[in-house]
Amino acid sequence: MLVVCFGSAIAQVQIVSKVGEKAPLFSGVDNNGKKLNLKSLLKDHSSVIVLFYRGQWCPVCMKELKAMQDSLPMLTAKGAAVVAVTPESDLAIGATISKTNATFPIVHDKEYKIMKMFGVNIVVDQATLDLMHKYRVDMDANNGNNDHVLPIPATFIIGKNGKITYIHFDQSYKNRASVSQILAAL
Repeated sequence: MLVVCFGSAIAQVQIVSKVGEKAPLFSGVDNNGKKLNLKSLLKDHSSVIVLFYRGQWCPVCMKELKAMQDSLPMLTAKGAAVVAVTPESDLAIGATISKTNATFPIVHDKEYKIMKMFGVNIVVDQATLDLMHKYRVDMDANNGNNDHVLPIPATFIIGKNGKITYIHFDQSYKNRASVSQILAAL
């Protein structure tokens, strides 16, 4: 079990996926209404990079997604597909795209199925919600519900054989996998 600091909240998170294990066979609908799933993505690519991010209100998330977009030609040159997963609503995903110019698929994980499969979901506590409101972040409006579920920001790389080859999962939402780390892992 990993103790994760999230703003002022502390959550117990059990990451269920490990390097060398088969990745969860996730599926979803992207921001363009296109159905996608891991099995199909791996038919067309040598690897799949799955990024979990909190929302368009998070400057660290926007910086990470912008860096992925800026580096997309290098990632795709290595045969990788990039998929971002978020609890934010379709409207908020539109704001994410405006802020980052993302052209890779972004999946609204409405019922947190993908986050749960990878073990990155947490329920935000009241102290953190209060802190978010102080900074004018309305998670209910952003996610289109009042569940208060977010992912611990994480990056997974899944190889052609369906096995996880790389995981970046850090207790601090500020620490993300760099593009150079991801490229080296491909």
